Amino acid sequence: MTTAVLPPQKINRPNLVAVGTIVWLASELMFFAALFAMYFTTRAVQGPQIWLESTELLAIPFAAANTTILVLSSVTCQFGVFAAERFQAKRTGSIFQFSKWGMREWFALTFLMGAFFIGGQVYEYAHLVQENLTLSSNAYGSVFYMTTGFHGLHVTGGLIAFLIVMIRTFRAQRFGHKQAQTAIVVSYYWHFVDVVWIALFATIYLIK
Repeated sequence: MTTAVLPPQKINRPNLVAVGTIVWLASELMFFAALFAMYFTTRAVQGPQIWLESTELLAIPFAAANTTILVLSSVTCQFGVFAAERFQAKRTGSIFQFSKWGMREWFALTFLMGAFFIGGQVYEYAHLVQENLTLSSNAYGSVFYMTTGFHGLHVTGGLIAFLIVMIRTFRAQRFGHKQAQTAIVVSYYWHFVDVVWIALFATIYLIK
């Protein structure tokens, strides 16, 4: 009786870059958790009166529209990931044929939407400064600018990452697995900052 010898099977190891990104995002989650804790602690210590007076200065409809743009950018980002997974770097048809867009077009649109969000945030800051709500005006101003400001820096980092990915695809001779994996990792980060902003928007603008 002979024993059949099975051919060696390839072990699919997890991508180290993706795993490292997930671990790093977990640490970023703890960072934002600390900011949320600071926000609620300061509110409890200072009392609701300062919050009531300061939140009246917030333009909730404008912030809601700006939030919608950022949330929709996660959708366009994911379409870019779908294109990257089928190794389609650029569009194969007209610019108006969205179904034939590649990763570059979807990521470029995501970049523009993210940049629009940052522009809206800067505009809101300018409006609040005119209303005498600054970083040093009171406790609310401090926690407002710190929480939203740190998030804005993270969004800016995501925009830089999109630029790097698009530049690399232009320089690469062919769009392969490595380029696709980089696009997927960047999408992890972008979805993360979007989810964090939804929580920030609900906390700062809705839960007064």
